[in-house]
Amino acid sequence: MALEFHAVRNHAKAADVVVSLVTTEAVSSDGAGVDPKQLANAGFEGRLAQVHSWPIDGRMSALVGVGDSDDVDMHVIRKAAAQVVRSFGSSRRVSVALPADTTVDALLAGQAVAEGAVLGSYRFDGYKSKAKPPKLKRVDVAGGSGAHAQAALDLGAAIATSQSIARDLVNEPGGSLTAPAFARRAASIARKAGVKVKVWDEAAIKKAKLGGLLGVNRGSTNPPRFVEFTYEPEGKPSSTLALVGKGITFDAGGLSIKTGQGMMTMKCDMGGAAAVVGAMSAMSAAGVTCRVRAFVPMTDNMLGGDATRPGDVLKIRNGKTIEVLNTDAEGRLVLADALSVASEGKPDAIVDLATLTGACMVALGPKIAGLMGNNDSWISQIETAGSNTGERVWHLPLPDDYKKMFESSVADMKNIAGPHGGALTAGLILQEFVGEGIPWAHIDIAGPAFTDSDDAEITKGGTGFGVRLLVDLARNFTPPT
Repeated sequence: MALEFHAVRNHAKAADVVVSLVTTEAVSSDGAGVDPKQLANAGFEGRLAQVHSWPIDGRMSALVGVGDSDDVDMHVIRKAAAQVVRSFGSSRRVSVALPADTTVDALLAGQAVAEGAVLGSYRFDGYKSKAKPPKLKRVDVAGGSGAHAQAALDLGAAIATSQSIARDLVNEPGGSLTAPAFARRAASIARKAGVKVKVWDEAAIKKAKLGGLLGVNRGSTNPPRFVEFTYEPEGKPSSTLALVGKGITFDAGGLSIKTGQGMMTMKCDMGGAAAVVGAMSAMSAAGVTCRVRAFVPMTDNMLGGDATRPGDVLKIRNGKTIEVLNTDAEGRLVLADALSVASEGKPDAIVDLATLTGACMVALGPKIAGLMGNNDSWISQIETAGSNTGERVWHLPLPDDYKKMFESSVADMKNIAGPHGGALTAGLILQEFVGEGIPWAHIDIAGPAFTDSDDAEITKGGTGFGVRLLVDLARNFTPPT
């Protein structure tokens, strides 16, 4: 059962737990309305996600810190709200008061509380024999009622629910979320959200000459799928945004096989596709006014008897050829087809998401995505979306002279370059399949798509990274110049 959110003016007597989000300044000045000695004895200072609770009048009262007032923004409030549900998720109804001494807009703060509460309460336990259903059913946000306050909560809940959809898809084992199963689930999710769906089966993929997708799929006993999504807003949209997501449902590396350790989390190699599916499910709820189209190639990368061999040459949808020297560099092969198809519709801009390179993780670590592209205006919009949503990206270059690194003597290019600059050369390869003159950006989410530990609103496993960014990008989309 999904969490219910209600905008209320004051804490209700029916709430099991009453929480106030407080700054360090509020605590140091007057104890945030609580006996300062009590807080001093507990060591509570109002630091971010710090919790102090005590029973009173038959229920729990609590303070949850948000840190210094100058540092409080939506991201901080989202993290604090996640801590609230982690701490008091065993209660049925929790009421949360927003901090009074910050400059954060109350509606944005409410949206952040809803996002943090949904994401903090996320769990993936369908495969556990003794899974316990969550007890928390309702979260009140006190301090402002009315239609606008409620709409902000509803928006936050819708976006976070879509991110949870992406998490579910990433966390699903690769043996059950095969390409056909992924396509069925994605189509069902999209249709429920009012998004049109077209699923290409293997015959359609062959007819469309998606040589990269077919080449990666050759080692698998599960057929590939290619899924198109179209969100049409009310009225006549003046612009079109295209999304592309890498959908490798499990990556064994092909004949260039990964190590056992390297395969352990490779069910997450469709994190880009999951983010795109999740984001598409939120477009209507988020009130997006541009047309959004999405393209998702789906297959696993296995080692069957007719698997693509190192040295084989694949012909991509746009006619360019790639010599495959490492079958574990497969994401760029399926994305090449998807970017070619996306370009044929002549959208105003394209962005692709992919768990593409370990090199990007080496450069930026596990929490920041790499951002590359061919248009500074478009890059700027994506950077702004990342800043708005707390999904961090860092702009990396695409040096034109690095193209020499993947020159091939038998095809138009190789699918790998040298030992250095792997994230950049992968981006340059993708650029070869973007239609001329179309603003395009690539987001390498190899680091932040999956995590080994809980951290604020992030839960161990698939993170759903990119959903919030894509929704914000679509909500504020302007055709790049």
